[in-house]
Amino acid sequence: MSKPYQALNIPPAANERGGIEVLRSAIIDGELHLTLRPLFENPNDWGRMFAECARQVARVYAQQNRLPEADTVARISSAFETEIKTPPAVKSAIGPLG
Repeated sequence: MSKPYQALNIPPAANERGGIEVLRSAIIDGELHLTLRPLFENPNDWGRMFAECARQVARVYAQQNRLPEADTVARISSAFETEIKTPPAVKSAIGPLG
């Protein structure tokens, strides 16, 4: 029997003002699975979005007294640089687009 999916809540601002979900991801049996909406015309915008995601993760780590913000951003950036250049050992899956 599979475990129930543990979805996150919709961001509060989206409940208040609406918006467009562009990415949903999940770790399933150690593999990354995602669905996405290729909303951006310019791929650079995905990089900007991932950078903002990293900053928000860093803020959470700092709020939880796990690591200072700057250290977390540096570690995420370093891992990204390494991982983007190396094919993954585990395949990921992309679901329906848009």
